[in-house]
Amino acid sequence: MSSADEISSMFDSESQKLENFLSKISDNLGISEIIETYYQVMNVTSMISMLKQQLDSENHKTLLDKINKTEQVILGKFNTEAHPKILENLTNSIQEMTKILQSSSGEKTKEQIENESQLFEELRKKMSTKEFVEQYDKGLA
Repeated sequence: MSSADEISSMFDSESQKLENFLSKISDNLGISEIIETYYQVMNVTSMISMLKQQLDSENHKTLLDKINKTEQVILGKFNTEAHPKILENLTNSIQEMTKILQSSSGEKTKEQIENESQLFEELRKKMSTKEFVEQYDKGLA
């Protein structure tokens, strides 16, 4: 197997992984799913950038066609559809959790304190994830 074949096969594998992640995007993605999806998008985007610099259009037309198709998937399906939706869902969820935590007052039972503690932890994770997603957003600008 030539190195071009190996590169093509690796790119196919990573692109397929990306398409699998994108096909599972929904309004209620978990934090780990969001992070995995963004890492996969960044991984494939890096591969595309590297491969475009190394390949010439005469000898690698098939691979370059695959690269262009994958790039369109990232630009269309991810950057213009999924990414804004993920960011919006995180923002809304953070606002809802913040309201819930702000509205609780007075004497609390041990159970209420434990529930609030879990909510604070979940809020912290979502805020960190939102920050991560916004870093991706800044890269698009």
